[in-house]
Amino acid sequence: MRHLTLVFINLRRHRLRAAIGVAGIAFGVAAMLTILAIVTGAIGMFQRILSTDSHYLVFERNVSDLFFSSVTAEQVDLVRARPEVAEAHPMLFGIVTAAGHPVITCFGIEAADPRLARAEWLAGTREAFGRTEGEVFLGSRAAEFLQAKLGQELEIGRSRFRVGGIFRTENGFEDGGVFLPLATAQEFFHRGTAASVVAVKLRDQSRGAEFKQAVEAALPGVVALENREFSSGYSSFKILNLTAWAVGLCAFALGGLGVANTMLLSVFSRIREIAVLRVCGFSRPQVAALIFSEAVAVAALGIATGLILGFGLLAIVERVPQFQGYVQATVQPLVLVGIVVTALATAVLGAIYPARFASTIQPAEALRYE
Repeated sequence: MRHLTLVFINLRRHRLRAAIGVAGIAFGVAAMLTILAIVTGAIGMFQRILSTDSHYLVFERNVSDLFFSSVTAEQVDLVRARPEVAEAHPMLFGIVTAAGHPVITCFGIEAADPRLARAEWLAGTREAFGRTEGEVFLGSRAAEFLQAKLGQELEIGRSRFRVGGIFRTENGFEDGGVFLPLATAQEFFHRGTAASVVAVKLRDQSRGAEFKQAVEAALPGVVALENREFSSGYSSFKILNLTAWAVGLCAFALGGLGVANTMLLSVFSRIREIAVLRVCGFSRPQVAALIFSEAVAVAALGIATGLILGFGLLAIVERVPQFQGYVQATVQPLVLVGIVVTALATAVLGAIYPARFASTIQPAEALRYE
């Protein structure tokens, strides 16, 4: 009890220094939580785009990004002809521009694509998709920021399209994108007969290994990956995750320096006080434990504050009109545990030198300290 009382008394006496340490940890927690949640959510949305009613993804081998992948119509036909395949849906990814919106994701798909069947049609009908030349179909979020209505003409890139339909999906990327019939998208992006990826649904999922081996043997230029294998191995996902953790760890490093500075200044300003504690019977380990306890208390307050700030920021970002649909924050329990553990470890590491210094103070010399 005496130990805990001293901890809170010391923190209360040095409010400003303690607040600086708390702010440093809180900034690191909020930054890592926000960045990781947004990145994880974005990766999850992109994964759901690719895994719509499919078991395997077929795309060009050794490409850095699926936007650069090229699977030809002949290759798509060979995939469809495999006896293991129930359905195969090619998709072309691209980036288009519109007035005031320089980056909009464009999806080139076939009329039979299952995402059209699952969508909630707000204007137009699924049956109209691809029937009339020069038509574009919009996710509800894209229709909102483009201020477009059914039948209206839109300038996309250097071409003009008539809005043939508007639909809502659960996926933010799709809801904020524009959709073209595959052949129209191929012509628009000058891709010939190529698609970016083919989503494959098997008749019997247990024959996946057989399908993969057969496709890669027949088509050396492509690779077939099961959805989970793709999610764990796709290089862009790895880069995004590593970048998010790197930014978060840098923020924590600053927080750790803040804790170290706070604890060190606290020790220097309390040398005579620590000497009195030593004279009153406190051992070196007890003095070190006192400094460590203060650091842990600062970290705990920082973690609580950072989590509140982080979740609050995520709630705000998800509701900002410019980001609505594109940001779907996902906070995984393991990520949350990792953030808390990293914050505590940062605080403890930051307190090592101050605690060691405090434990070496000699009472006789410290009492004469001015």
